[in-house]
Amino acid sequence: MYHQSFGVETTSPNTTQANGKLHKKTFPVTGMTCAACASSVETILQYTDGVKSAAVNFATNTVQVEYDESTSPEKLNEALTDIGYGLVIGSKDIQETVQEEQEKKYQSVKKQTMGAALLTLPVFVLGMFFMDWVPGRWISMILSIPVLFFFGKNFYLNAWKQARHGKANMDTLVALSTGIAFIFSVFNTLFPEFWYQRGIHPHVYFEAATVIIVFISFGKMLEEKAISQTGTALKKLIGLQPKTLTRIQNGKTQEIKIEEVKVGDRILIKPGEKIPVDGKVLEGSSYLDESMISGEPVPVEKKTGDSVFAGTINQKGSLEIEAEKVGASTLLSQIVQRVQEAQGSKAPVQKLVDKIAGIFVPVVIGIAMLTFGIWMIWGDENAVSHALLAAVSVLVIACPCALGLATPTAIMVGVGKGAENNILIRDAESLELGHKVNAIILDKTGTITEGKPTVGSLKWADGSGQLAVGSHYEVSSKQSIVSSGSANHLPLTTHYLQILYTLESKSEHPLAEAVVRHLKEENVEATSLDHFESITARGVKGCKDGKSFFAGNLKLLQENGISIPVNLEETSNNWSSQAQTVIWFADQENALAILGIQDQLKPSSKSAISKLQKSGVEVYMLTGDNQQTAAAVAKEVGISDFRAEVMPSDKSEFVKRLQEQGKVVAMVGDGINDSEALAQADVSIAMGHGSDIAMDVAKITLITSDLEKIPQAFHLSHLTVNGIKQNLFWAFIYNLIGIPIAAGVLYPINGFLLDPMIAGGAMAFSSVSVVLNSLRLKNSKI
Repeated sequence: MYHQSFGVETTSPNTTQANGKLHKKTFPVTGMTCAACASSVETILQYTDGVKSAAVNFATNTVQVEYDESTSPEKLNEALTDIGYGLVIGSKDIQETVQEEQEKKYQSVKKQTMGAALLTLPVFVLGMFFMDWVPGRWISMILSIPVLFFFGKNFYLNAWKQARHGKANMDTLVALSTGIAFIFSVFNTLFPEFWYQRGIHPHVYFEAATVIIVFISFGKMLEEKAISQTGTALKKLIGLQPKTLTRIQNGKTQEIKIEEVKVGDRILIKPGEKIPVDGKVLEGSSYLDESMISGEPVPVEKKTGDSVFAGTINQKGSLEIEAEKVGASTLLSQIVQRVQEAQGSKAPVQKLVDKIAGIFVPVVIGIAMLTFGIWMIWGDENAVSHALLAAVSVLVIACPCALGLATPTAIMVGVGKGAENNILIRDAESLELGHKVNAIILDKTGTITEGKPTVGSLKWADGSGQLAVGSHYEVSSKQSIVSSGSANHLPLTTHYLQILYTLESKSEHPLAEAVVRHLKEENVEATSLDHFESITARGVKGCKDGKSFFAGNLKLLQENGISIPVNLEETSNNWSSQAQTVIWFADQENALAILGIQDQLKPSSKSAISKLQKSGVEVYMLTGDNQQTAAAVAKEVGISDFRAEVMPSDKSEFVKRLQEQGKVVAMVGDGINDSEALAQADVSIAMGHGSDIAMDVAKITLITSDLEKIPQAFHLSHLTVNGIKQNLFWAFIYNLIGIPIAAGVLYPINGFLLDPMIAGGAMAFSSVSVVLNSLRLKNSKI
């Protein structure tokens, strides 16, 4: 997972080149006004020396650049400055910087719009109602100059910078259309006799040029306002972390900024305060509102030794905590970062849209020139006026703003909606693919089950010791597991329990943790081992006093030729049929005991799986557990197709097989052993309590670990994709209908010729309608 905190270098650990490590950073971009601008910025950066990749998000005005050590942010900025854009380079948090830039842009566009509108109003009145009043033309010309070249100067400056590098964007269309209309009108005002001598009444179009500037500026103002609203979910997340905290040093309290806190600091949390960092309770007890992590409204009790997380809220008691994770490493910061990554990523459909936007402007200019030529050849006595009007209208109505906003605005709102519902979506591709998933693979432990295994039963080879949790083990007088002696003359069972405890305490398997936790409760103590070895997918092996001992699954014993008593085998089968996982404990010759491990089903598992199946998704379960336990769990939750005793690579191969059958596969897991399959799947989903590696690999993380969130995530994908399709429909339909009408296709039929003013209004409305349509998703239920 790459940290996108602004101004902090983050490197791609597995990627090096001749020039060294690759750095991946996100920068706010200044000067972008349309999708074609985004395409230009992306192209310039991609062809800059040292840059491996660049991805622009027009909706957030940011670019994510991956570059090596041969270049720097300053050099990247220089490459863009020549063409009229720039990068904001500094030490502030990126989200804060983007918000500041958006606010500046909004205020700037607002002033331009209001100033242009005030001067345009008299120009519009004169042009529409006093068109033949000669002094009115002069007044209109004088008022039009500041509208176009002061309030609208950015259109011309940007168009010029683009033209110098052989490029064109929305500003090019606006500058050409208004500039041509203005120059034509100035000519007709200064030299009207040129047309009178040819029997033509000269028209002026100052009102068209100025109204176009006002409409487009107004549309940009509404866009900037609406776009800022699409990031509200991220703002809410960022707002969960306090700006200051109380640090305790040498028995004294001191209020410091959040940026100053360090790992190991002792922090005082007063009633009602937000937890500023991830840490551990050192002193005190209280209840915390952890709904931002768990989704559960019930406060959670915290006492000495318990973990606390940034953004959660302390209720009544006071706590003193030790900071363990600060800044970008806290759970809250990682959540914010993932939302940022997702909002900046591109859906596959957006890549196609970017290509279209890149060639769209030159094509429109070509259509405008063709329109002008056709009118000049086949027009009537007003051919020049009509040719000019039609060409200007084509240039205005075809601005590709709506096209550029269609996908990113919907993605931003969709990702934000997911974050509000404890569904973290890391990239747009997963959000777009989610609704297409028709096969989903679920890991068992920690996904379908709680992932908190406990020891339910224990049985020795002689039949003794089948005790409930919390009981104390006793030694049978007729032990069938007698050996030649035991260390320190301990009772034999105690000696064996110490070896088992030590073996399992050295294992990293979650089931081993359950055994260790249980034996610790039984006051069993550790012993020393002469040798320890972890055997992948089988268990562990250790040596004590020259004798080997094993703890693991049945295959471990079988592969080492260990004798298995009939009574243990029968009990093992019985426990397995009850969905208990069996751990075997043996010496080098005989099985000594078995332990039954229970893992409760999550309350939501059965209903979530039922919903997925009803929606047409095939549900599979893969587990490293034995066949009988897997069968019992699968039966209980209603899964008919499952695989047991699978290795990590088997899970990945199973995903591939389903993909080869043409299925869109989602993989849900929570452990390191799931990471390979998660990486292979089309849509990868990690459970929030799982390993960091699983969450890094997965493109979607469910914070609450509630399986009900999976159908919700797929429904959110469906709503978002529908929003994108609707946006693209409106963006294309405006151009599809508008360009021919602007070119004058209706004139031979009913004499209608689209006024450039109306064309400007239609263009602005298309952009605003796309953003408003995306914002509708915020109020949808998932």
